Amino acid sequence: MLELSHTTKTHDETRQGEALELVPTGMSNGRKLYIESYGCQMNFSDSEIVASILMEKGYETTRDYRDADVVFINTCSIRENAEIRVRNRLKEFESAKAKNPGMVVGVLGCMAERLKAKFLEEEKLVDVVVGPDAYRDLPNLIDKVDEGGRAVNVLLSREETYADISPVRLNSNGISAFISIMRGCDNMCSFCVVPFTRGRERSRDAESIVKEAQGLFDAGYKEVTLLGQNVDSYKYTPPVAEGEEPKPTVNFAQLLALVAEVSPELRIRFSTSHPKDITDEVLHTMARYDNICKYIHLPVQSGNSRVLELMNRTYDREWYMERVDAIRRIIPSCGISTDVITGFCTETEEEHQETLSMMEYVKYDFAYMFAYSERPGTLAAKRYQDDIPEEVKKRRLTEVVDLQREHSLYRVQNFVGKVHRVLIEGFSKRSDKDYCGRNDQNTMVVFPVDERYNVGDYVNVLGESCTSATLIGKIVD
Repeated sequence: MLELSHTTKTHDETRQGEALELVPTGMSNGRKLYIESYGCQMNFSDSEIVASILMEKGYETTRDYRDADVVFINTCSIRENAEIRVRNRLKEFESAKAKNPGMVVGVLGCMAERLKAKFLEEEKLVDVVVGPDAYRDLPNLIDKVDEGGRAVNVLLSREETYADISPVRLNSNGISAFISIMRGCDNMCSFCVVPFTRGRERSRDAESIVKEAQGLFDAGYKEVTLLGQNVDSYKYTPPVAEGEEPKPTVNFAQLLALVAEVSPELRIRFSTSHPKDITDEVLHTMARYDNICKYIHLPVQSGNSRVLELMNRTYDREWYMERVDAIRRIIPSCGISTDVITGFCTETEEEHQETLSMMEYVKYDFAYMFAYSERPGTLAAKRYQDDIPEEVKKRRLTEVVDLQREHSLYRVQNFVGKVHRVLIEGFSKRSDKDYCGRNDQNTMVVFPVDERYNVGDYVNVLGESCTSATLIGKIVD
């Protein structure tokens, strides 16, 4: 994967492999948990759920796996490189387990779901394999290992949303938090393993989501990101008791409004959108509320209609361009980012050029760009030959990256000379003399520390200069 320009909350490369730590509760059972996460933000959110479940059993966390009694790695299966990274990381745990034979090592998440019990055969170090819908079973599975066994639970659920579990906020800055609004995916994109590793779509009840947002705001949080594999398809119909009148279904646009109304001081983001589902109703809701950020991650994958059909994306080039036109019409200031895959099965040079022309049409703020990587078990792996030579894939990827670099710079340059409302997230990575935060369009903004303002405050920042990734400015009254 190559990511150009600003890191987003969808897949933050700086957080890959991050170990999560909690403040001790004083209710310890004497056992320590080490958990690190890879992949999309949903995995990091799931790690918070896992930590919450085990906290209830008296676990405390540690940032050093060598001190842990239970070591979990929450995995991603979206690309082959992600799985290789996990296997290499497991090798690093071997010496720690040799010194502490009672250590429980578990693999969670999408890679666990894809490989199931086969993982125990391939990785003798691993004691527990648990899929994304089975985290409630972790205490029982750990008990089985303590008794000398090995344990697997990769059952997928049509109901599990973990709505009743209040996630602990791991490594939180106390300002931004994530709220999972739905799980699974019903889109059968031919290149993607997610429907097989996370199951069918199911949406959390709207009331629990609003309650979680209200609780975060009351605790001092200033920003929430609503997470789902495809947030636009969120749909919750409240159950009806016998004799009751049916209650109306809540769609994503309505949920957005409900969360935005928690407080005008609570900033709302969401990810990820699917081009076939993002409606004008969602766009008008975004335009109506100042605290809903004007930014949409809208994966295109390819600019060619034939390739999109092979990918089973269920839209064509013209549909996607119409949705971009609608965004520009209803929310003129909206930032748009995307995902692009180069070298998908049978992609011709002319079809690759159509992806480049799509990029020219939209001029994305930033993008995640990949050379196609065949994933076992996907529809593409079963139906199509991965027939584009690696050197061609990489050359096309380089062309996409080079063009995106131009567009990223173009977009950030347009922010220079304008004032942006920015939530101070912390100090800049390069200097504690500078703050950093993001504007509405999700662009990172860096500006000198002003003693009148603290982390967690909103400030107005005048953009003065930029790189292709960062807007540089100063606080103005």
